[in-house]
Amino acid sequence: MKKHIIAVSVLALTAGVAMAQGVDTLAKIKERGAVNLGVRDSSGLAFTLGDGKYVGFHTEMAERIIDDLGKAAGKPLKVNYQVITSQNRIPLVQNGTIDFECGSTTNNLARQKDVDFAYTTYVEEIRILVKNNSGINGIPDLKGKTVATTTGTTSVQTLRKNKRAEGIDFKEVMGKDHADSFLLLEAGRADAFVMDGSILAANAAKSKNAKDYKMVGEPLSVEPIACMLPKGDAKLKKAIDDSIVRQIKDGSLAKLYDKWFMQPIPPNNVNLNMPMSEGTKAAWANPNDKPMEDYAAK
Repeated sequence: MKKHIIAVSVLALTAGVAMAQGVDTLAKIKERGAVNLGVRDSSGLAFTLGDGKYVGFHTEMAERIIDDLGKAAGKPLKVNYQVITSQNRIPLVQNGTIDFECGSTTNNLARQKDVDFAYTTYVEEIRILVKNNSGINGIPDLKGKTVATTTGTTSVQTLRKNKRAEGIDFKEVMGKDHADSFLLLEAGRADAFVMDGSILAANAAKSKNAKDYKMVGEPLSVEPIACMLPKGDAKLKKAIDDSIVRQIKDGSLAKLYDKWFMQPIPPNNVNLNMPMSEGTKAAWANPNDKPMEDYAAK
């Protein structure tokens, strides 16, 4: 019986390795003539304008990556936009529903066990968003308050880590997505919303009264954001990384950043006025796929 169990285990392990080595998303894309792209509908880097229109820094960057994949395939590729959430994005990459995603996903060691990441294209800071009249100016002021964040995001762990470190007791409420979390703050069911600074800025900018909100306190953490890919697909990773490097070198990615973070953006034509961080500049100067933990070690 033991020999049988060992044999089955070896076969399963061999099959798992073979599957990992046999992933060839580019071949599937070429045959299909289309890319199934994972996008977000309420992120700061990728959001929707409604009616199936998806925009934002990471969405447009992904479309340029797909243009490059099409050139390599010898034909233009259609884009099938698949809206993902913080909870389902990893399973949808793993099961092949989406070929890759470019939303607002943090590259960390835990996620690297299940998926791969392209080069970092945005280095994010986790911040606190409040209403101007809240009286909250940082973590200490959250004592006794209700704080919203989004289920399935790294901000949940960041929030709890700071909560323990500061010894401050506050109530946590979870939105199912970023729009839902912002609604908790907007409706007064939460006193603060903790999330990626770009997501906070974009949701405030899209709200009815954008000037009613402000970000307060020091950044709670610094996190590398990158497109997420199937685990073990070296060809796809190289193709996407090469496109990102091309966009950095020819200046088109910088122009894209200016368009989405330094100019008025739809739907309300609000300027987020978010100059490129030193972390993002460094990531572009030396393209890499280092996880969040490497940033925390500095």
